[in-house]
This record gives sequence, C-alpha cells and structure tokens, in this order.
Amino acid sequence: MKSLGKFPDPFLAEICGQPDALRRSAAALVDQRDALARLQRAKDSARTIAFTGMGSSYDACYPAVNDLAARALSAILVDSAELLHFRRPMLGPHTLLVVVSQSGQSAEVVKLVEQLANQRYRPFVVSVSNGTDNALAERADLALDTWAGSESGPSTMTFAAALVTLTAVSHVLAGGDLDTAVDRTRTAAEGAAQSIERLVDTPEEFAAQLGEWLGDRRVMVLLGRGPARAAAEMGALLIKEATGLPAESLEAAMFRHGPLEMAGPDMAAFVFATEPETRRLDIGLAADLIDTGAAVLVVTPDGEAPAGALAVATGYLDRALTAAASVVPAQLLAWRVAVLRGKHPGEYTRATKVTTRE
Repeated sequence: MKSLGKFPDPFLAEICGQPDALRRSAAALVDQRDALARLQRAKDSARTIAFTGMGSSYDACYPAVNDLAARALSAILVDSAELLHFRRPMLGPHTLLVVVSQSGQSAEVVKLVEQLANQRYRPFVVSVSNGTDNALAERADLALDTWAGSESGPSTMTFAAALVTLTAVSHVLAGGDLDTAVDRTRTAAEGAAQSIERLVDTPEEFAAQLGEWLGDRRVMVLLGRGPARAAAEMGALLIKEATGLPAESLEAAMFRHGPLEMAGPDMAAFVFATEPETRRLDIGLAADLIDTGAAVLVVTPDGEAPAGALAVATGYLDRALTAAASVVPAQLLAWRVAVLRGKHPGEYTRATKVTTRE
C-alpha cells in the first residue's frame, strides 16, 4: 500500500491500497494450495453450494455464485442472519457452505457456525476471512485467508481481497484443475490491480470531479446485474457507511418496476454496465435516466456511455474481479463527500468496523 504520507487520511490510503491487497491475496493462494485441494475433495459430496456473509462480505459473493450457477451448479447466496434464524435446516450433510467474513468475528456468522457445530447432520464449512485467528476460522472445517492486510476504515482492501479468494474457490468448485485455478486467479487479480491503479492515479482530482457530478442531489441509486451487483451493493453500502447519505442499490431490471418514479434532476445514478449479457439493456436504462434530468455515471469496460453521462472505463477484466475496479468511483465519491461534510473520512460515529451485536 502507498504510504499514508502521500494521503490526507487512512481511508483514502486504503482505497489506493487495493491493488497491493489484490496482489497479496493472489500470492497467498500459492501457500494455500493444500487447503484448496481439500476443498476440491469436499465438493465431490456436495449437492448444493451455499454462500453467506453480512455486509461487504455478502456482496463479495455475487460473482462466485453467478459463475457457479452459470455452470449449471446448484449455488445459492443467503445472508447469515436469514440462515441463522430462518433457513438453517436447509444446511445438511450434502451442503458445502462458504462463510465469508472479513473479520471472522461478525455476530451472525459466529452464531451460525456455533449452531451448525451442534447439528447431528451438518454441512462442510469453508471460511474466508482476513487472517485465520478468529472465531469463524477456528470453527470451520477449512479456513482460507484473504491476506488483505490491516484496514481501519470501511471495507475496501478486504472487499477486493475477498473477491480474489472467492474467484479461486469458484474455479475449484467448478471442477477446474487446481494449478490452473490458482494461475488464472493470479492473472485476473493482476489485471484488476492495474485497472485500479489507473483509476486512482490522481485520486483527489478524480474524487473532486465525482463530487461536482453529484452536486447537491438528494437521491442516489446504484444499479447492476449479475456479478456487477457486487459493485452496486458494495458501493451503496460504503457511501452510506462513510457519509451518512442515503444510497440505494437495486438490481437494474427491478429498478424499472416502480423505483423508476424516483428519477429526475434530484437523482444521481451509478449504472454498472459491465456484464455482456445485459450491457445494452443497462446502457439503455442509463439513457432513459439522463432523459429525466438525472446525473448518471456509467461504468463499462471500454468507456461506452450515452451522451450526457459521466463515463468510467475499467478495461476488459475477468468478470469475477471486475467489481473490484468498478466500485472505485463510488469509493472515491464517498471519500469526497465525507470531506465536504466535515467528517473524518472512514471513521465511525454509530456503527463499528466489526459488528459483534445483532
């Protein structure tokens, strides 16, 4: 990570530290080949693969779940609170459960794995966390370390690093060769790291541009589909967490089913049009929002966007890690708004870095 001396606060330093976090997480896969080999063996008895987490950890699961489902594997995503209180009976001996928690100490995930340990017939539990000296990893059948590094503010490096580890997990669960899974993930991580480096080359200048784009608009939505929902959900979460501003994340198609009525000059919209299956639909939605007078930012691999939109290009990346780069404008906007509001960027007043209470 770049030294804090080049940045006004730790939050901006952590945003700009994501490329190194991606590279650390990718390099750590080599040292965790034995664990990935165990995962490879465990998948053979699994009929269902379930992913769970809370907050940014939940958001990071979208690309892996979409990838596995697209390969005709039964993969589902349910947040840990729902699993704990309402759906735990579905987790049986033929389920492989991937539990993601940056800290490994979040209240819901710890209670979930504690209760699963007492089940007569229980799933095979895989933990994904930043470090393995935590309650989740200690209770898992197999623990994977994202190697994100130390992080004090809202999830940035931990989110990016979790995406890397989950990319390797997805490749292994899909039946890929272990060496190929590691190599492909490392290549993808390097591509995403280079993309982020371009986006944060002059972070304060880009953040100022994003602040001007937002202006005094009072409604903010972040829209995406498929794997891009990781960026939309994470972006909205971080903006709320870092600034206190309301920001709503919606699946792009669902936005037309009622919430479109919110569109107008008071709205700012992020449209993550990074998925080839729905790119034309998403760009069309962006154009419709521009027609209402909304401020629209469109993220695509090549910078394509309707006239009147602020365009951001990520470059063509592995779709499993595209969200790590496409969420960067939302991160920088959150930092800028926090500064303009006189807040200490990345510091908490009501929430906490690790949520240990339900």
